[in-house]
Amino acid sequence: MAKVDYAALAPQLLNNIGGEKNVSSMTHCATRMRFVLKDESKAATEAVKALDGVVTVVQAGGQYQVVIGNDVPLLYEELGRLTDLTGSDDETTGNGGSLFDRFIKMVSALINPVVWTLAGAGLIKAFLTLTTTLGWLKEDSTTHTILNAAGDSALFFLPILLAITSARYFKANEMTAVALAGALVYPDIVALNDAGGAVTFFGIPVVMASYTSSLVPIIVAVWFQSHLQRWLTKILPSSIRNFSVPLLVLLIMVPLTLITVGPVTTAASNGIASLMNALFEHAPWVAGAVMGAFWQVFVMFGVHWGLVPVMIAQYNDPGFSLMAGPIFPAVLAQAAATLGVMIRTRSKKMRELAGPASLSGFLAGITEPAIYGVNLPLKRPFLYGCIGGAAGGVIVAAGNGATTSFVFPSFIGIPALINHGNLVLVFIGMAVAVVVSLALTLVVGFKDPAEEEPSPTVAAQGDAEPTTALTAPMNGSAMPLENVADPVFSPGALGNGVGIVPSDGHVVAPASGTVVTAMDSGHAYGIKTDDGVEVLIHVGLDTVNLKGEGFTPKVSAGERVVRGEPLVDVDLKAVRDAGYDPTTILVVTNTASLGAVVPIVDGEVTTSSTVVEIDH
Repeated sequence: MAKVDYAALAPQLLNNIGGEKNVSSMTHCATRMRFVLKDESKAATEAVKALDGVVTVVQAGGQYQVVIGNDVPLLYEELGRLTDLTGSDDETTGNGGSLFDRFIKMVSALINPVVWTLAGAGLIKAFLTLTTTLGWLKEDSTTHTILNAAGDSALFFLPILLAITSARYFKANEMTAVALAGALVYPDIVALNDAGGAVTFFGIPVVMASYTSSLVPIIVAVWFQSHLQRWLTKILPSSIRNFSVPLLVLLIMVPLTLITVGPVTTAASNGIASLMNALFEHAPWVAGAVMGAFWQVFVMFGVHWGLVPVMIAQYNDPGFSLMAGPIFPAVLAQAAATLGVMIRTRSKKMRELAGPASLSGFLAGITEPAIYGVNLPLKRPFLYGCIGGAAGGVIVAAGNGATTSFVFPSFIGIPALINHGNLVLVFIGMAVAVVVSLALTLVVGFKDPAEEEPSPTVAAQGDAEPTTALTAPMNGSAMPLENVADPVFSPGALGNGVGIVPSDGHVVAPASGTVVTAMDSGHAYGIKTDDGVEVLIHVGLDTVNLKGEGFTPKVSAGERVVRGEPLVDVDLKAVRDAGYDPTTILVVTNTASLGAVVPIVDGEVTTSSTVVEIDH
């Protein structure tokens, strides 16, 4: 079968069902797009059926169902790029949990693709700092300049990297997002901020801020871009859309971001700077606790830039910065938490990331890989780092710990601390930060991420033992597909197989393989065997509408299962009481690519009975 271009299919399908304005809601199940149309008479059903990639159309239960097959999530994603309809899909958005949990998941999803690059660049910075400190490399040499560019570019231009991942996450145009981020770190824009003079845009005051190395501003900007882009795509004529959408997005979003984000960031930075100055004057230990606990949070939102000028001014008068002292415990505590993750985790992938991330944090004070790749996604280690940083910050502040020059807070930067304050308390504070954070991570622990390595028992597809039979996924009575009361499954549109009227609610794997599809509603599962047989188990007819009620899933997508292993338990009484048919479908969705798929219908069956024979 030829590969379907779902990017091309999506607008064609949308136009043939009356456009977005004719769609009340849109979801998908294991094989079908499910639309609720305001007026089904506006849908050109025969034209929809003729579209490349559409198997058939079913109009039932108040839904306009377009049958696609196993690749329906790909079409759903493309429709999401064109419309605002996907936000209501409870099965696919994954918006569960608190606002904080959702924020952490979003940040982790945006940072994960770049975290290894940040980790590698951080190590370059760490060793460059070490060689400079030891006198092996002069800071004013051209070699240092080139190596510093290699180590610093990923962090300096972080908004551009995040523009790409944010565009993918929010379904915006990636290249336009990159251009938007590029404007924020454009040399002339950076120079305007450094100059500190008045800036206006057609007479509108623009409060400048530093966007280099920032995280939140570009994420917010691309989120707005995604909505603006979709709206412009809908209203602009197709003849000018390709160039006019990015043109208008950039004309609107670049000045809008500078005008709105700058004042908010600057106001927050100035407020925090004033608060910290007051605290250091009247209650230094409180100031140390706040700086130690929340410095990494300040960095995350970019408001730390309001504190940096204050520190630099303090180096001139009185010659040291008390504000900079507690930052050392803050940074070292997060690095220690990451080290604890490396020691405790059973995930090889997480261990490989946590090792270099903690090293770059300890040696160079580069904590982005540790924060965004390890601590923040795991939540608890980030909290432990804040607690350790607060404890150490109190002690450092109590000892009047301060730096006499601007350095990255790290082991290599410690010499900047030795000329002011009680050096014993300063070192005790840093040690306490490391020990507290490390101990909490090791003793109290965290939820270890599931290991995603392939099972060593999985053979390469070409070498796998052929799958010659499928057993029944449930105990019950088997029937030919043509007797199933479903207009899609009964004619074999999705492949050959059988229907089973279940006698109990235990659903098991009919073959060994990998779970490639597991609907959140628990009603459908796709398994791909090692030799490439694609099997769909669909529990009940139209049971997607139950939204998981009565279903208790036992597996998730990506897991390895063996024949007979539980997939889901279903409350058959609840299904029937809700008015749905519990008949379970077993089909081989890639029947056309196999030699023969022969259903064996023999009345009563158990989960050890062969119900489908396969010839390769």
